Amino acid sequence: MNKSDLIEAMADAGDISKAAAGRALDGLIDAIAVSLKQGENVAILGFGTFSVKERAARMGRNPQTGQTISIAATKTPAFKAGKGLKDAVQ
Repeated sequence: MNKSDLIEAMADAGDISKAAAGRALDGLIDAIAVSLKQGENVAILGFGTFSVKERAARMGRNPQTGQTISIAATKTPAFKAGKGLKDAVQ
């Protein structure tokens, strides 16, 4: 399922137009991104929790040359599925 399929499913389930469903989905994605950027977790009961994980700086190896390189510390988004989502998938 891609974004347009999801918008269509939301429109059908909510009995709203595809344009309204698209705006709602974009609003949800933007709100999650802003919260994560501010360092906050986003928990949706029964679905899951979005959070930010910190990856420590580490040493890596360039596969072409074999030379050791340093990889900077980064922040990366993470998602942990909730019980409702896990049960729905099984």
